Amino acid sequence: MIGIVGQRTSAADYDLDMQLAKDAGIDAFALNIGVDPYTDTQLGYAYDSAAANDMKVFISFDFNWFSTSDAGKVGQMIAKYGVKPAQLVVDGKIFASSFAGDGLDVAALRAAAGVEVFFAPNFHPELSPDPKSIDAALNWMGWDNNGNNKAPNGAGNVTVADGDANYLKWLGDKPYIAPVTAWFSTHFGPEVSYSKNWVFPGDTLWYNRWNEILTLQPRFVEIITWNDYGESHYIGPLSSTHYDDGNSKWVNDMTHDGWLDMAKPYIAAYKAGSTAVADYITDDQVIYWYRPNHKSVDCDATDTTMVAANNGSGNYFQGRPDGFDTLKDHVFVVSLLTEPGTVTVSSGNNTQTFDAPAGASLFEVAMAVGQQQFALRRNEKEILSGVSLKDVTDECICGLYNFNAYVGTLPDKPYEPLNKDGLASLTAGLHVTTCSAAPSLGNGTAPTAAPTVTGGSGTKPTTSSAAGGASGSRTTSVTAGPTKTAAPSGNYTTTRTTSNTTPAVGTLTSGPTAISSSAASLPQTSAASSPSNSSGACNAGTTAPGLSHNYDGLCAFACSQGYCPPGQCHGLSMT
Repeated sequence: MIGIVGQRTSAADYDLDMQLAKDAGIDAFALNIGVDPYTDTQLGYAYDSAAANDMKVFISFDFNWFSTSDAGKVGQMIAKYGVKPAQLVVDGKIFASSFAGDGLDVAALRAAAGVEVFFAPNFHPELSPDPKSIDAALNWMGWDNNGNNKAPNGAGNVTVADGDANYLKWLGDKPYIAPVTAWFSTHFGPEVSYSKNWVFPGDTLWYNRWNEILTLQPRFVEIITWNDYGESHYIGPLSSTHYDDGNSKWVNDMTHDGWLDMAKPYIAAYKAGSTAVADYITDDQVIYWYRPNHKSVDCDATDTTMVAANNGSGNYFQGRPDGFDTLKDHVFVVSLLTEPGTVTVSSGNNTQTFDAPAGASLFEVAMAVGQQQFALRRNEKEILSGVSLKDVTDECICGLYNFNAYVGTLPDKPYEPLNKDGLASLTAGLHVTTCSAAPSLGNGTAPTAAPTVTGGSGTKPTTSSAAGGASGSRTTSVTAGPTKTAAPSGNYTTTRTTSNTTPAVGTLTSGPTAISSSAASLPQTSAASSPSNSSGACNAGTTAPGLSHNYDGLCAFACSQGYCPPGQCHGLSMT
């Protein structure tokens, strides 16, 4: 998502993203762009970083901001960046994609580009009856839904597999870009003047979808997404530099790194054309995820999205997100094992042990308040064990409903929290005063909320990494390895209730196959929109790129009230 990384100052700011994606087997990043003034600068940095890290990139034009009358402009941008060394080329043609865009004059795009283009947009069968003008198509809708951009309900249930079938029938012999995603939860309230408060069912989606992909074997796969924190489907690290558009309220401390780890053997199997992921598991690993609260926890008194039951948009249900009842109060565990073993899960006082075969297996345990503990044993010996840093609580963290997922791993990995820029808007609009704009997991020193300033007006802010790469488990041991201890979480001192994130459409070019991780934004017919200063209602923001961050607080307040002067403030605009 290029729209949220406008404060990056060099190609080096993209290096970690490129390196992590490459290590996972991802071949390219889809660079989702709107019409922000910093777009060309950031595209240049991303292309240069990709070249330095042996990655590929391509542009995905977001038609929430581009117009279908912009065919000439789109074609010219494809030509401009297509000559760069890191440009993804497929079948000898410059690869480009989109988010939405049905109705675009593709012939005019090709003419303006003046080069061979492999155009694989996110067009929709129901909106573009004839796919003859395109080379392939991306299906963004990676979640079961009701057919109208909400969770399945009495109105309907369109599964992801239904979407696959629809696109494959429409495309005929043209290549299909299949979506893979792990989660969807968004909770923007009145503080961003946009009703965006819903979930899609994602409990076991990441595991089930990868198994479907191994069976389906599409030519391309797009992972949705690397860094869309606002909709909670990020698999990249929290520490990856980005603006805070208000998403930190549900993203702070909610690492998803384990989902990227889990994808690695599946990506390897997919690129090899294999349906047997077990053949590509080289080390024992346990991945687990769960929400921080039961869905019955009542935060209505303090949640900033609190409105009367359903305001007509379908996005609210007394503060809880639409679709919340499609999620299970379970802890989900995937074992990736080289040999059979037993997996023990303790959620609060609920403990269960499972026989786990070699390969990949999924287990579920009813979620209980308290610590979440996990262990792998084999031949009467403990192989892996650990206590998650994130407890399940009966409290409303920062006074809000949080239906995001916390993802952990065994063996544990260093916890890298949101940095200063990523925390800048955490307290904006909160109805409680006891929540700090700082990480609360790990044992390092948390950063302050305000971004670092390098000088007066006209100088770009630097982005500081948060201090404190604490261990990712409270007490984790690997065989006889050292025990690590972290401080207890500190952001729970809020309201106690009675009941309780590629952007890479990369192609993994392994013969005829390919995989990607997307940074695109959800289509009008799917789920969301991306940041831009260009149009729409202005929401909570920070100081505009290139200016001192001394006025972040003022911009956050002004933008939340509907006045977001584009020369001084960077606001999240949505229509």
